[in-house]
Order: sequence, then C-alpha cells, then structure tokens
Amino acid sequence: MKKPNDAPLGGELRSQQTADRLIAELRSGLYAGSTQLPSEMELAGALGISRTVVRDALSLMEREGYLERVRGIGTLVNRDVLQVENRLDQKLEFYRMIRAAGHEAHSDHLMVTRETAPPELARRLGLTGEPAPTLVFIRRRVLADDTPVLYSTDILPLALFGGQRLDTVDFTRPIFEIVAEYCHIDVTKTLARVHAVTGSPGIRRQLGLRPEQALMQLDETCYSRLCKPVLCCQTCYTDFFDFAIVRKLM
Repeated sequence: MKKPNDAPLGGELRSQQTADRLIAELRSGLYAGSTQLPSEMELAGALGISRTVVRDALSLMEREGYLERVRGIGTLVNRDVLQVENRLDQKLEFYRMIRAAGHEAHSDHLMVTRETAPPELARRLGLTGEPAPTLVFIRRRVLADDTPVLYSTDILPLALFGGQRLDTVDFTRPIFEIVAEYCHIDVTKTLARVHAVTGSPGIRRQLGLRPEQALMQLDETCYSRLCKPVLCCQTCYTDFFDFAIVRKLM
C-alpha cells in the first residue's frame, strides 16, 4: 500500500522536491522562525509523505548547510544560511537571480556563431579526434531593468542540436532551458572556477564599467546526469550581484 503522495517519481526527485518545500516552509511558511525542526515522523505526517523521503530530504539540506542533525538534540536550523539569496556554491540561473532581486531580466547584444573548437575547449567537452568539432557560441549581455549586470558566453557542440536549424532556436532564453528542449539533456552539475578579471575592452564597454571596476568571472563546465560534459559557460558578473558561499569543514 502506497503512502500519501508517494507517486512513482524517482526517489531523488521526491527528496529534492521535499527539501525545496521544507526550505520554503522554513523561510516563510509553517516553520518560519523555527530554530529546530520536528522529528522525521512528525514531518512525514505534516507533509503527507513517507519518513524515508523526509530523511533523504533532510540529508540534502544538511549537505547544503541549512541544517545540522545532532544526536540527542535533534535537527537544528541555520537561519543565517536560509537568508542567503545568491549562493556561489549552488548553480542558480542568472535570470532567476535578477527576478528574485525584484528586477526585470532580459538580454541584448545577442550573437550566435559557429566556430571550430580550439583544443582546450574540445578537451573540456570531451571531444576528441579529427576533424575538430564545430561548436556553437552564444554571447549576450544581460540586464536588470535597464542596468547591464553581466556578460555571458555559452559554448556547446553543434552536434547536440541533431541537425536542427539554429535560426529556429530562441537563444534569448536561459541556456539550460535551451539545452533541455532542443538537445534533450538536463544539466545537473557544474564545475566552476572563479577569477577576478578586468574583462576585455568590448565587454567593459557593453557593461558600462567604471575604470576601477573589476569583474568576477566564472568559468564553468556543465555536466549531464550521466556525468558527461555538455556545455561550457564563461560569465562575467558586475558588482550588482552579492554572492555568498557556504563551506562545510571536512
């Protein structure tokens, strides 16, 4: 006999959905202001799900720094971590971050090109052999209302589009939506390297930077659920964004 809401979804998906729901409840819902969560059994009853799903969801939240489960005390909530909006250790699509800050997100200066893969990009994307593969470069400026806030370059193999004409693709959309819809691939993880950069003159001009203003550049390799690299992203962020990192001691 199935327990409430135990639909035939993947266990990982159910756990993530429950974790997302609990985070929302901790921020502004049933458990807003709480410094400690009820027991797994009480949570399962309140949420109408199995105790196993609750346990897995709490494990996810603990790994992300929202909780600490202490033997003999219970499940403690780190409310400072809950209040962080933009975490550099979590992949948040930048349109979503801009909207969450109360601004309208849109892009301009869009340029989509086909280019032969240089060796370093071919290596990062796991592309080997001759001739060198063709990559699609998607370059754009992103604005919050009328303020330029970042410049992004997304790079993926042309072969992932399966022969579809690129002029039929709306490249103003978030890149992960494009990859999911047109390449039928869900990106689940990214490996990111962070640099402080001045940026090229062209990027600085498009972002309207002051002479003393630096950029934070993220170079990311994005992976599918099968741990295959499918996409490289280079994003230059202005100081419009305020990021935080939650680091767990090992």
